[in-house]
Amino acid sequence: MKLICFWLAAYLSLPAFAASAAPAFSERAFREECSAFSQAGMRDCLAKKAEDSQKALRQAEEKVANTLLRWDEDAKYINQAKSKLTASNKDFAKHRDSQCEFLASLRGGGAGNAHEIGRLACITELNSNRVKQLRDALSDLPLK
Repeated sequence: MKLICFWLAAYLSLPAFAASAAPAFSERAFREECSAFSQAGMRDCLAKKAEDSQKALRQAEEKVANTLLRWDEDAKYINQAKSKLTASNKDFAKHRDSQCEFLASLRGGGAGNAHEIGRLACITELNSNRVKQLRDALSDLPLK
């Protein structure tokens, strides 16, 4: 009975462990990483993170496009997937920009760089999550 309880407890704790082991791609986590600086320094730190996340996103988008060329599938479906990727990338950028502008507006009459800090943290979060999404999409794609 003790063994059953042990395995049940171990099994139930797996999701919590997996969640804590996952990278923190949240706006709040990115703001906390830059919180040791003044408000202007925090803005600069987040601007760098947003820039880095944009570079990582471009690389992930290129990798998906290049991987689709090596996909072990008929050309018809490869071309369809490439077209859908292009549309998805455009839609993502539009959504990200709108969402981050909305979240920045929730800072109300925040002083100094508050609006920009929120917007940059949001951009970093959404770009980072999109990179993970794209990587996951390729994870089991059969290649030639």
